[in-house]
Amino acid sequence: MTLDLFSDSSHSLKEKRHIISSVKEKLKNKFNISLIESDYHNLWQKIQISIAMLSMSKVIIEKSFDQMEDFVSQNYPVRVVSANKEFI
Repeated sequence: MTLDLFSDSSHSLKEKRHIISSVKEKLKNKFNISLIESDYHNLWQKIQISIAMLSMSKVIIEKSFDQMEDFVSQNYPVRVVSANKEFI
C-alpha cells in the first residue's frame, strides 16, 4: 500500500521528519510490517509512505491496510490524500 499524506501542521522538513519517524515506529510495532518514506523527500507538507505486508489471506491484508489508514489519519496531524492498495 502507498499512502499519500498532507500535513498542514508541518512548517519545515524537521517537523515532517518527526511525524514520519513516529508514524513508521508506531505502524511497525502495531502491525508488524515493513515501510519506507518513498517520495516527496524535500517537500515539507507532502508525505508518501509505502507499506509491505505478507499474509496467506488477502482479506487479512485488506483489513490491516484499512486499519493502518484509519490509525494514521486519527493519530497524526495529516490528511490521507490517497491510498493505493496492490495485492500480488
